[in-house]
Amino acid sequence: MAAVNGTTGILDPNSSSKNTLKLENTEKRDTLITIEKRYQAKWQESGIFNASAPSTKEVPTGSVSPAELRRANPKYFGTFAFPYMNGTLHAGHSFTVSKLEFTAGFARMQGKRVLFPLGFHCTGMPIKACADKLREDVRKFGKNFERYDEETSGPDSTEPAPAPTQAETKEDITKFTSKKSKAAAKGVKLKYQFQIMLALGIPKEEIHKFADAEYWLKHFPPLCKQDLNNFGARIDWRRSFVTTDANPYYDAFVRWQMNRLKELDKIQYGVRYTVYSPKDGQPCMDHDRTEGEGVAPQDYTALKLKVKEWAPEAANIMEGKIPDSANVYFVPATLRPETMYGQTCCFVGPKIVYGVFKVSENDYYVVTKRAAWNMAFQGTFFKSDQFPRSAHELLPVVELTGSSVVGTLVKAPLSIHTDGVRILPMESVLPSKGTGVVTSVPSDSPDDYATVTDLAKKADYYGIKKEWAELEIPPIIETPSYGNLTAPFLVKKMKINSPKDIKQLAEAKDLAYKEGFYKGTMLIGDFKGQSVETAKPKVKDALIKAGDAFEYAEPNGHVVSRSGEECVVAYLGQWFLNYGENDPEWRQQVLDYVGADMETWSAETRNGFEKNLYWLNRWACARTYGLGSKLPWDPKFLVESLSDSTIYMAYYTIAHFLHSDIFGTQKGLLDIKPEQMIDEFWDYVFCRREISQELIKACGISKGDLETMRREFEYWYPLDMRVSGKDLIPNHLTFFLYIHTALFPREYWPQGVRANGHLLLNGDKMSKSTGNFLTLNDAVKKYGADACRIALADAGDGVEDANFEETVANQIILRLYTLKEWCEEVVNDTTLRTGDADNFWDKLFENEMNTLVQEARQHYEATNYKLALKSSLYDFTSTRDSYRESCISASIPMHRALLHSYITLQALLLTPIAPHWADYIWTEVLQNTSPSTVQNALFPTRPPPDAALTAALAYIRATSSAITSAEAAAGRKLSKGKNVSFDPKQPKKLTIYYASSYPKWQEKYIELTRQAFDAVTLNFDDKKVNQQIPNSEKKKAAPFVQGLKRRLVAGEDVERVFERRLPFGEVEVLAQMVAGLKKTTACRVVEVVQVVDGEGEEGKKKGIVKVGGEGGEVRDGLPPQAEGAVPGQPGFGFENI
Repeated sequence: MAAVNGTTGILDPNSSSKNTLKLENTEKRDTLITIEKRYQAKWQESGIFNASAPSTKEVPTGSVSPAELRRANPKYFGTFAFPYMNGTLHAGHSFTVSKLEFTAGFARMQGKRVLFPLGFHCTGMPIKACADKLREDVRKFGKNFERYDEETSGPDSTEPAPAPTQAETKEDITKFTSKKSKAAAKGVKLKYQFQIMLALGIPKEEIHKFADAEYWLKHFPPLCKQDLNNFGARIDWRRSFVTTDANPYYDAFVRWQMNRLKELDKIQYGVRYTVYSPKDGQPCMDHDRTEGEGVAPQDYTALKLKVKEWAPEAANIMEGKIPDSANVYFVPATLRPETMYGQTCCFVGPKIVYGVFKVSENDYYVVTKRAAWNMAFQGTFFKSDQFPRSAHELLPVVELTGSSVVGTLVKAPLSIHTDGVRILPMESVLPSKGTGVVTSVPSDSPDDYATVTDLAKKADYYGIKKEWAELEIPPIIETPSYGNLTAPFLVKKMKINSPKDIKQLAEAKDLAYKEGFYKGTMLIGDFKGQSVETAKPKVKDALIKAGDAFEYAEPNGHVVSRSGEECVVAYLGQWFLNYGENDPEWRQQVLDYVGADMETWSAETRNGFEKNLYWLNRWACARTYGLGSKLPWDPKFLVESLSDSTIYMAYYTIAHFLHSDIFGTQKGLLDIKPEQMIDEFWDYVFCRREISQELIKACGISKGDLETMRREFEYWYPLDMRVSGKDLIPNHLTFFLYIHTALFPREYWPQGVRANGHLLLNGDKMSKSTGNFLTLNDAVKKYGADACRIALADAGDGVEDANFEETVANQIILRLYTLKEWCEEVVNDTTLRTGDADNFWDKLFENEMNTLVQEARQHYEATNYKLALKSSLYDFTSTRDSYRESCISASIPMHRALLHSYITLQALLLTPIAPHWADYIWTEVLQNTSPSTVQNALFPTRPPPDAALTAALAYIRATSSAITSAEAAAGRKLSKGKNVSFDPKQPKKLTIYYASSYPKWQEKYIELTRQAFDAVTLNFDDKKVNQQIPNSEKKKAAPFVQGLKRRLVAGEDVERVFERRLPFGEVEVLAQMVAGLKKTTACRVVEVVQVVDGEGEEGKKKGIVKVGGEGGEVRDGLPPQAEGAVPGQPGFGFENI
């Protein structure tokens, strides 16, 4: 028992986050969390997020079309991929959730009815595999694992129970493996499932319950719901459910879906290659894998090279092992059967161990064990209903090293060398790819040519006869670029000197293959004169018909199933969804929709769909092991996890009518039983047929109830936004589009899919083993919901990976707390100014608030939440700070009404992202009662920004920044001992020079700009203008023209821009700035001087003092700063006084 207690300590779930940020003082955080809990409880008690369609009493059935109903009652329906219930949610889940959560929040503020439901995915292998492994752990170590000993407990020496075959489904005792964590470094390897459960935070005494797969379905969904409630998610939980036959209503929905797809010939049965798990006894698709998502079968042609004469060493080994009359074949796997006419030898890896495997009474194959294991599931050694359950069932007759067979003479099918070719060594042969045997065609393979050339040069070194590597290399393919001996041409041209020039050889191989396949013409054989593209399948078929080859396939990458075993490719009969090229009309239908009608919010997402739609092919949709719904017409199969989750969004629309708990054991809003869920019921609800007395009688559901459910579907559908990680584009999201287009009328096809990148934590990949990991529960407890939500908004919005910075979340705690306190103080501040808010700084502040409200709306509409956050929080508080500083400098109090307006707007702008803080401000600080919660408030509508005030504020910021930067630069120079024109630390004076007119050279560029600008489209022809600016004037003219362009494109009045009138009075604005500049620069005197042209053409400019100094004083001999001043771009200078 001590051992398992020791394991418990080491596998503390808190260790997964031990390298994340540590918080010291949590008082402010705790205050904010207390507020959050109060409002979460309020929202849940009121059912504020429970959304419903207009009832049939409000709008009678048939009185308006569904489209008209949606227009009259705007709605928004969004979902994200429901989480799998084998654990709790982590921060990555919350990032995806946040995109929909912010969208839902903004849609509510647009006055729409918003539906955001969530179910729980339980279909497939993972839960069942883990439960079976736990059952074995309990058997070995006891109910509480009291017999476990770290030192002596190793892998079970007994043979595990066999996996179910295609013909017979049996219970499978699976193994669960995991990557090593920090616990492994301390001597505890997570090789047992109970250890993994400990690391998840499951109490030791509770773990045995998880040996029942159904218990997972009861344990994790409530935790998921609690975590999302703590996050403040706007979810309608009435519509939740678990998948699989654990919920009989959802089970009926899946059966209907599969029946209708089969009727449409979208589901078919056939024999095909598929990635397969021998241990699980079934196909292993993407979500069944721990490694190798996206890996597919790679088809080869396996040639049979018959042994004519063994090498001496091999002959000695083989003696007496097989009959003398036996046929033994080396079996290379090739992707280029059309080149087999040019075989001159066959390669093996000298250090690779090969097996001689018995195929029939008189036939044997020489391949690697790995290749033989793949062949075992493709009809070579076993029939499809007798697949092996253990590698012990496929043992080689004898094993040989590659070096021992070098020199063996074999007959190569189609080769011009009819006397045979030799087995030769090749160091680069991989045992992990193909069969480990590689036939050599040096005419068209740069690798082969480089190797045979090297072998001939160093025959003695390799222990071969030189002539074995010098057989004639015949031309077999003519190419326009490389002639009829492609490989020798490329090797010489690219100066490849040996087989070790890996990089150049890889490039040459790519060039040779593309040129040969797409442009090559056959020079030899039965298909001479035909293109390689045409001849290739014909050559393959001819070889197979002649008995000289067979088809072979293997995964094109490493695949490990959930049960921890490496997968193979099997050739077996299975039910599959007919995606891809075999149903070109269906594929084109989806391609056309993605390309023209569906919103993707990014070009990368759209391109990802289009690329995948061309690549994706038939998909096995049934399994024999795991959890799920039974295939209606073949109940020994279960519908696999990516095929029962394509259109469940439609189920959300009526789930609350059917059941009130996730398992369907308690009735919903309508009194409907699972057995009433006949296929025709679903057809009617989902607008595939109309109502009839026959339907009412068959299902036993009243007409009114049927119409009520159909109303919910036809109102909420189509789905407005589907949110998911970009890794689901290759499977789930593409399937989602395929099945929607197959089963629903076009009116109900999805409107948009928003894909996001993965979430980094503090700039690094999230990993439990490195301690850089946060669950959603951890994050919310650590920082509070709103701080987490703001950090997630700040993390990024594109499909590239985003970054959750804990320092940002921590800083947000202080920002929200400080802002809350300030708001509380302001509403009770009796010293604030009242009356008309007509002060210059009042006007600027109000106008900037109007601008930021407009910006925030635009960003929310575009789902650019990082930018929305910037406008709604960071810029919004900055403009308040600027207003406060300006009022202090002007020695006037801030205006009470404006600050109340600011607080109101601040709460509203943050509502989509930080609703708890916003509702507290709205309800308790501002004491608003209509609406009683900010969750029901509308997004603010403000007057359009005043262009003159906007321009004045930009002028103030630019001018102030230039002045303060110049002063700081002088200070830095002085500290380094450099000469400066003034000492910033001594008493000083600032003089600002503004111009009353523009330089005459600008007039011609005004006219050029006028000609290049289209006032209707707001387009500007930069090329036309740039071509007419002389190089000698580009330095001053280009910035001037770009300044005009910016004002025009921004929508400023065209005539005002071309007349070169500033939209504000420059001297008046400068006069307002003086008090603030005195404070920020510590200048004793600030003067504003107008620069005017002198009399006559050569007249020098003069200055007239407008603010400070002697008003009206005229000054000659102005400094260079004054000479360069133009309206809107003042010059300035400091001097000590």
